[in-house]
Amino acid sequence: MIQRFIELGEGYSDIYELIEIAETNAERLTRFIALKTKINEKEVCSVAIVLQPAGESNFQPIYICLEGVPEHSKRWDLFQDCASMQNKELKVLEVRPSNEFNEKELYYQYLTGILRMQHVIPAWQ
Repeated sequence: MIQRFIELGEGYSDIYELIEIAETNAERLTRFIALKTKINEKEVCSVAIVLQPAGESNFQPIYICLEGVPEHSKRWDLFQDCASMQNKELKVLEVRPSNEFNEKELYYQYLTGILRMQHVIPAWQ
């Protein structure tokens, strides 16, 4: 299975797009994820949703708003409320910040490995 992150932005106004994707794809929705990290001594979260592959495809999208959502904020509350409304658990993990990686692709490979090890997404096949 091919798993790929689709970055929507940093979670300011695009958090509403992420929530809309979750709500309109409720039948494909498998997980809500919050990835906590620290950037310049400020605690922030990346929020993401994982969808099942569409139809017969072998592609699993992971939509993400990267490192822009403070944990105690209106946007955080909206994301948590959406998870509750969809009857899905919000998986919270601590991760390294993306600025510790030379390329964003390496960061997403790192996240994919963590999500697979935590059984949030299926193992590579």
